[in-house]
Amino acid sequence: MSQDNVSALDIARSLPGVIRRLPAITRGLYYYALKNENRALTLGTLIETNANRVGNRPAILFEDRAITWREFNGWANRIARYLQDQGLRKGDAIAVFLENRPELLAVVAGAAKLGVACAMLNTSQKGKVLEHSINLIEPKMVVVGEELIEAFDGIKTGLRTDHPQPFQFLADTNTLNAFGDAPDGYTNMAEQVSTFNSDSPVLSDPPRMGDTAIYLFTSGTTGLPKAAPGSHRKFIKAYGGFGLMSLAMEPEDVLYCTLPLYHGTALLVCWGSVLAGGSAIALRRKFSASAFWDDVRRYKATTFGYVGELCRYLLNQPPGEQDRNHNLTKMIGNGLRPSIWKEFKERFGIETVAELYASSEGNIGFSNFFNMNNTVGFSTAPYKLVKFHDGTRDPVRNGKGFMQEVAKGEPGLLIGEITKTWSFEGYTQTEATEKSILRNAFRKGDAWFNTGDVLKEIGCGHLQFVDRMGDTFRWKGENVSTTEVENIIDGSGLVEEAIVYGVKIPGTNGKAGMVTLVPQNNGSPLDVNRLFTYLRDNLPAYAIPVFVRVTHAIEKTGTFKYRKVDIQKAGYSLGDSGEEVYAWLPRTDGYTLLTPELVGDIDGGKVSF
Repeated sequence: MSQDNVSALDIARSLPGVIRRLPAITRGLYYYALKNENRALTLGTLIETNANRVGNRPAILFEDRAITWREFNGWANRIARYLQDQGLRKGDAIAVFLENRPELLAVVAGAAKLGVACAMLNTSQKGKVLEHSINLIEPKMVVVGEELIEAFDGIKTGLRTDHPQPFQFLADTNTLNAFGDAPDGYTNMAEQVSTFNSDSPVLSDPPRMGDTAIYLFTSGTTGLPKAAPGSHRKFIKAYGGFGLMSLAMEPEDVLYCTLPLYHGTALLVCWGSVLAGGSAIALRRKFSASAFWDDVRRYKATTFGYVGELCRYLLNQPPGEQDRNHNLTKMIGNGLRPSIWKEFKERFGIETVAELYASSEGNIGFSNFFNMNNTVGFSTAPYKLVKFHDGTRDPVRNGKGFMQEVAKGEPGLLIGEITKTWSFEGYTQTEATEKSILRNAFRKGDAWFNTGDVLKEIGCGHLQFVDRMGDTFRWKGENVSTTEVENIIDGSGLVEEAIVYGVKIPGTNGKAGMVTLVPQNNGSPLDVNRLFTYLRDNLPAYAIPVFVRVTHAIEKTGTFKYRKVDIQKAGYSLGDSGEEVYAWLPRTDGYTLLTPELVGDIDGGKVSF
């Protein structure tokens, strides 16, 4: 039997740990299973409960700041009252453009208490992509951190807002004590908030569990980002399913989070788990492998949030005597590769890996409840693994038009049935929502959410992640839309054709971006570093293609479709003598022409991407 398989004996061996968590599991099941969308149980009420229950314990740790649950709840109430004074009400939305710091969580909490949804903008976005994301929501206001003013100023004239003071400024400081000076055209939000009292806002129509709390942005097959609404219920599910059932969080726990809070893994999973325990979340603006363990010791962290790439970076650090000199015993996140799973646990003394599978918009999630190795766990949601067309996210249908499940243990496209209990909240764009729904899959009238991901069963209902298919791939812990990158490249004026896809680099997580392109036929050779400068100005770093293949023509099928699978298989190899392949090497500021020796170094893991 493969070491990746899960057996009944493995489950039995985990039972003592499950029994120890039984009180937390029982509570977690209650919250996870709640279905009444009209119930007055929301993100705001969870925060207020902790203020009453563990008010003097820390809620947020950041640099030299420690904010208790009582202080945090009062801060959120003042923000809610300010937004209310500005005419905002339940059902409205604001956009949040802040790096990881306490102000971000306070704004989300304050808005949630009022029933105002927060659109969590990706801080790596700029230019057309950022403008598009904000206009998808048409927020009443945009809350902008001083650290991101330059990027925001470049696009604010193209925004559609409907408020006398749409641009709210938060200085890059401890805004509970110092307000800074707002630039022209911005309102100093912290200064205004400080004038309101910290009592709970008085509401005639308070928010309910089914109301939208946040919008998370996800790349997809339509090109530019899509906005996926997330209800308060998603926080409640994370609170019960991850914080209680998987991690059994307690007030003494500290969860160290370097993942960006505009991502569901950080905001919903990590913060939701912290809310469940009345624990503290220790924030860092951006991940640093060299500072990671010092921070863990400084904050006395017991848990941390991860994506697979983060774990690989930590494992690549030289081993040392301090590797187990910390209090970390638990971790929660996704994308930990089976090839490093056991090595990571053993080297750093981790006992619980709460690996999960979920998406911002999806109706299905998996959790490694039994703490098995190399698995995303199991799900209570109805799902199937079905056959799919190679290289796509399209399921195979038989002669009757129905889908076919794969054999047990074989990789299959994961689809989740859409039911009243397992609803699909979708996107703000109806067309984008419909594209993610598979209808008449196994019988007339049924509907299923297409995850676009390939997984396989490894025993006892446990699944293992295999690959992300179709027009989206994952790199540096981020989803990259091939169509979005192609659209940006098309706007450069430097190419006639471009096809973007992900390629595997040995020893890395996910897939690195690559573009095969045909230059403009103007008699001049392509200036590849002019292209790089353009891409850097218009794309977040993780979406800039790592490899560029410059060719004279891109082969197509008889129906004028690109032979994408064949191109992907070629990767960054050096083939046709008429082609050139370039790479954006680490710590360089442009593309480098690949040679056979350099390709050998990349294949051999000597280049650290």
